[in-house]
Amino acid sequence: MAKVTLVFAALLIALGLISYLGTGSAHPTALIPTWWGLALGVFGLLAISPSEGRRKLFMHINVTIGLLGFLGAAEEAVRGYLHATNAGKAPDMIAFAAKLTMAGLLLIYVILCVRSFIAARRERKI
Repeated sequence: MAKVTLVFAALLIALGLISYLGTGSAHPTALIPTWWGLALGVFGLLAISPSEGRRKLFMHINVTIGLLGFLGAAEEAVRGYLHATNAGKAPDMIAFAAKLTMAGLLLIYVILCVRSFIAARRERKI
């Protein structure tokens, strides 16, 4: 799962950089997915370990980061969309798409982690 974490980290970093450049480098908050990706990447690298205890610890940290990132991105996407429509404005579609993409990526990541944790627990019981 640590290698999968690194893939999702790279995707989030790319999303943040593309969003930032897509806004003309005017909105530094477009880099938020990059920071979440860097956090996942650091702990993903730490999870590549022969020690089972260390691997479990860092993967649990990663899934927590993923869950918090998903909740934050989904909440921000909904809040930003509703705020713009209630004000009678069109929502910023680049920001909206980036938030939804980040939320989707992290939701998929969390689901994959949970499935992996369940499979590992079942395997230990056998």
